[in-house]
Amino acid sequence: MRHYPPAWLQGQSRGEAIAGELRLQIIGGDLEPGAVISENKIASDFGTSRSPVREALKALSSEGLIRLERMGAVVLGLSPEDIGELYDVRYLIESFAQQRLAGGCPPELIAALRHRIDRMRVAAKYADVAEFAWLDFQFHDALIAAAGHARIAQLWGSIKQVVLAVMLLTTEEVFEGGAERLERVVAKHEGVAAAIESGDEARIAEVVRDYFADSRRTLHSTLP
Repeated sequence: MRHYPPAWLQGQSRGEAIAGELRLQIIGGDLEPGAVISENKIASDFGTSRSPVREALKALSSEGLIRLERMGAVVLGLSPEDIGELYDVRYLIESFAQQRLAGGCPPELIAALRHRIDRMRVAAKYADVAEFAWLDFQFHDALIAAAGHARIAQLWGSIKQVVLAVMLLTTEEVFEGGAERLERVVAKHEGVAAAIESGDEARIAEVVRDYFADSRRTLHSTLP
């Protein structure tokens, strides 16, 4: 059974931490569609009261991963169609954000992106799957935040925790592909940073389209 890395949970409430663990178990297939989640059992498993469990279940319900019932919930999971739609939304968000940065990207953002890319290479060298996935997520999160669009940020906020869990699962599979595959992932991020720095809208559009086409192929080979 997979667990969220402790560093990912820093600063989160108890309910958010529980949601993170359950989210990963649902998306990873440890909790299959139709499984019943009991508030009492989850509270016992996590050594907490039922209040943070309810907070967690409410979050997972809003993400469409479970259906709330009187004393707990039923797992809905993510179907291949759900995952495809998730990445459709992510593509729309990121392509918009990156196009919005064309011609007006602050140098400090490019520096921050490249710093994360450098750290991704270090994480790859030391086989740190969780750190690599976290840096990957932060790379994209920083781009969307830099676009400075409140509604896009709100839309991203509604899916980002699911995206983060999916990233950890797909990153595990990428690491199994060895150093060459990891370098290709890092190079994709370098291509995104370079395209944004160029300010060329056509180049940005092409890079983000290719990035997500490749990400979809990884998704289909990874998730249950």
